[in-house]
Amino acid sequence: MKLSRDKWYLTRTDRKGTLNVDYKTEVWRAFATRYKRAPSGAVNAGQVLNAYFQQTTDAAPLAVFRILFGTLMFVGMLRFASNGWIEKFYIEPRFFFPYAGLEFIKPLGPFTYLIFAGCAVAALLVALGYYYRPAIVLFFLSFTYIELMDKTTYLNHYYFVSVLSLLLVFLPANACCSLDAKRRPRLASQPVPRWCIDALKLLLGIVYCYAGLAKINSDWLLHAMPLKIWLSAHYELPVLGKLLQQSWAAYAFSWGGMVYDLSIPFLLLYRPTRTLALALVAVFHGLTAWLFPIGMFPYIMIASSLIFLDASVHRRLLSAGARLFNYRLAKSDNSEKVSVRSNPFALVAVGTLLLLQLLLPWRYLAYPGELFWTEAGYRFSWRVMLMEKAGYAHFRVVDAATGQRFYVDNADFLTPLQEKQMATQPDFILRYAHFLADHFREQGHANVQVFVDSYVALNGRPSRPYVDPAVDLTRINESFHRQTWLVPFDDTITGL
Repeated sequence: MKLSRDKWYLTRTDRKGTLNVDYKTEVWRAFATRYKRAPSGAVNAGQVLNAYFQQTTDAAPLAVFRILFGTLMFVGMLRFASNGWIEKFYIEPRFFFPYAGLEFIKPLGPFTYLIFAGCAVAALLVALGYYYRPAIVLFFLSFTYIELMDKTTYLNHYYFVSVLSLLLVFLPANACCSLDAKRRPRLASQPVPRWCIDALKLLLGIVYCYAGLAKINSDWLLHAMPLKIWLSAHYELPVLGKLLQQSWAAYAFSWGGMVYDLSIPFLLLYRPTRTLALALVAVFHGLTAWLFPIGMFPYIMIASSLIFLDASVHRRLLSAGARLFNYRLAKSDNSEKVSVRSNPFALVAVGTLLLLQLLLPWRYLAYPGELFWTEAGYRFSWRVMLMEKAGYAHFRVVDAATGQRFYVDNADFLTPLQEKQMATQPDFILRYAHFLADHFREQGHANVQVFVDSYVALNGRPSRPYVDPAVDLTRINESFHRQTWLVPFDDTITGL
């Protein structure tokens, strides 16, 4: 019997090709010795985990990931500023929609530009690997602050960037091909713990799998909604535009998207299908970038999927880049003599972060009612492009003592994007109603009550009442309790 480093196999079998009992016993004893099995035969899970967390691997995949992530984020910040979106979204509006409990996070007027500038500089430093740890911390804090300033601009991919950058805070992504490594040559030659690479793979797997599970609902699979609405709007595209008008195309995209999300992490993990999977990632996200205005997210996902490639491929990529920029790339020492100890705090932090990503998407189960209607627990759950909601909300300000009333022109207080988002999201409506009450009290109006006449159409259904028009919204406080002031959804959407 011959024992290899990672597995045990036999060199002798009987004539039928099956293992003899004696040889099986030898293998079992070797296995038990390696993993310290108890006499009862139970696996000592602690020993197995300890052995896993002591494994190391080449730092090249982390370096490639860091360079691509930092570069894309730097380009994203420049793109945001060059399009005038800083002023449009964070300077011009009179009112912002904060997250509950985070009202202190708000735009800082002209100083908001400094937040974006700091975020851009931090992203560039991350890409270069220069003072990496403070740079990635600064990027996480500044980018997350930008994301939390106004719920109007919430997108799943902004949330993904925040989670990903927080994860990178605890990973030694500057251990290779970085200015930090150039200043500290010993850092450049060391491997990194294997779990650092696996943590990134697991996060991507969570994002894909939860996005796929969310698509298992009757609107998406049985009615091809909302893709049937969105795809048909692209009639101007050459060749593809005519195809997108066909009903079968919407169903093909819906079912294909669900299958893609649920299968792509496993296709990337399995070496024989990895090349095919990378091609599918490029085609899928390239197509979504072409059809839908979702910013940098498709490019981030394409770049992130490279983490599944073997370290040797990343080494070749880094070598090519090093020759281009005349950078001397240190050789990696992956011998067993090199010992890299995992930081216990980093392990706990990364484990907690990943556990939260596994649990948070299920919090919607604690709320009654249709998720797409109430949106209680919808955000931060990797539910991507599942809804098309359109509606309007007319607010009535009433003097409770005299009964006098008047309607509010939302354009006096909100931008067109804010008004569009507010009209279909309950927490926006409630927050805006309280803002209106405070505003008109300051104007000298007493006994202010605020009511709303609101109608919403969900995924192609006819428009229907959304908020109970008889409820004074000033008497309702924003909370995580049941939204009894919403008109119940009179339809059924089955699925997760």
